Amino acid sequence: MGYKCTRCKQKVEIDYEYTGIRCPYCGHRILVKERPTTIKRIKAE
Repeated sequence: MGYKCTRCKQKVEIDYEYTGIRCPYCGHRILVKERPTTIKRIKAE
């Protein structure tokens, strides 16, 4: 699953075996999950 660093805007892959979550490019600790740009439609009942 892909994440994006909020400081340097680089795409980051998280290694869940490693205990800390940091951007390997700038060391920032705030990452956001990349979401698809498509809209998912759900029928309401």
